[in-house]
Amino acid sequence: MSRRTEEIPQNDHDPTGTAQGEPDGDRPDGLAKPAVATAEGPVAATDDPGSDPQRPARSREAVRHLLVRLHFYAGVLVAPFLLVAALTGLAYTFTPQLDQLLYGDQLRVEKVGDAPRPLAEQIAAARAAYPEGTVASVVTPPDPEDTTRVVLAVPELGEKQRTVFVDPYTAEVRGELTTWFGSTPLTTWLDDLHRNLNLGETGRLYSEVAASWLGVTVLGGLVLWLGRSRGQRAKSARGALLPDRKARGVRRTRSWHAATGVWLALALLFLSATGLTWSNYAGERFGRLLDAANGNAPALDTALPGAQAPVEDHSDHAGHGGGEATADADPADFDTALTAARDAGLGGTVVVTPAADAASAWTVAQNDNVWPVHYDRVAVDTSSGEITSRTYWADHPALSKLSKLGVQGHMGVLFGVVNQIVLALVALGLTAVIVWGYRMWWQRRPTRDDRRALVGRAPERGAWRRLPLPVLVLGIPAVIALGWALPVLGVTLAGFLVVDVVVGAVRRQRRTA
Repeated sequence: MSRRTEEIPQNDHDPTGTAQGEPDGDRPDGLAKPAVATAEGPVAATDDPGSDPQRPARSREAVRHLLVRLHFYAGVLVAPFLLVAALTGLAYTFTPQLDQLLYGDQLRVEKVGDAPRPLAEQIAAARAAYPEGTVASVVTPPDPEDTTRVVLAVPELGEKQRTVFVDPYTAEVRGELTTWFGSTPLTTWLDDLHRNLNLGETGRLYSEVAASWLGVTVLGGLVLWLGRSRGQRAKSARGALLPDRKARGVRRTRSWHAATGVWLALALLFLSATGLTWSNYAGERFGRLLDAANGNAPALDTALPGAQAPVEDHSDHAGHGGGEATADADPADFDTALTAARDAGLGGTVVVTPAADAASAWTVAQNDNVWPVHYDRVAVDTSSGEITSRTYWADHPALSKLSKLGVQGHMGVLFGVVNQIVLALVALGLTAVIVWGYRMWWQRRPTRDDRRALVGRAPERGAWRRLPLPVLVLGIPAVIALGWALPVLGVTLAGFLVVDVVVGAVRRQRRTA
């Protein structure tokens, strides 16, 4: 077999689809490579194998061809969503530093004192400056140079709150901000931009499309790059992990695209999985899984002994207000609850939340999101200062822990600055991979005068018709199950298939006309 024929399999496994009769971006005239014979039969240089009377029989090679086409269309059509998610995520990564830059006067004290004032005194100062609403919770300072946060539930703000920042050493009010679940206005805006492009619930579809297809695109790319056939540079670890600097044209771009993707793969799969856990549709499926597997966090019993009926546990949303505000609790009870929690071993920053009613206990919840995390919670009867119930982070089910830690890692909080740096590098790397992907599409364009085009042609259609029967038997139920677990992925995949079928039918009709 000639050297030319031996090199063809490399392009048959090329995610860009330069084989199968597609224009070769390395050739100055943009001519397509000729079709070649394989062990399975001739591979036609056509976009529609249905028109090839000698198309090969079912073979495992069709699996690769199908992945090529899926990876191509996922890259072309979903990459814009991924690019937006990468850039907005990159901006969100730096919110801790941006918050300090914009809101440093509220978040920091001028001088660290010897001992903090009682919470009752700090609350009194906050209420004197901002008497509207009611005190929903108090968040103690995470570090000595941080301020205390007195969170007010104000009906006019809806689901948001007014947070008053108080110097814990002088009880001086440092200012206020409208917050959402403890986030500053800037962090809230960037969070909404990343989740829904500031378009509300409708905009959340964009991020779920990105998260759903990210994992599929990464896994497909890995299979294509690492599973190339004999004689390929990626057969060695070096060839798979490092770009080929000797290559030129589309092959050089592809090597950078693929090698960078390999390095980013684990991080991208992590971001895809954790992002889906709090998406609209896949997140609802994940919630069902937690319920079925008893994987939810244990509820804190806030019913006081002798109470008529149990009450709903609100401690998971401690510090964020909400609900119907009535009247302020006794500020002295905040100190009573905090003292009881400290005596019970709850260190670090905590959220002290008043009782929901007279039959309920106060709650004190640790809120340390940086590794090693602390999420113990206690219920306190402030009339006696006794602990009535407690939950330990160590007792949380494994799924609950993984979900909680995954979210914090996704947000760049879990490992502090190191977490932020890693996420920033991943976002930049994903941006580069997307740009290289589009560049490959452009490099593969036909350049001959009578066949000029803006971009290259898509990989061949109809590979699914040549899939081995065992692959079809196992693959179809697997795809259906995946579509159920990730509904947005299922709907968009079905849409791709419908469009593909319609386009193929139109092309066949034109050829026979």
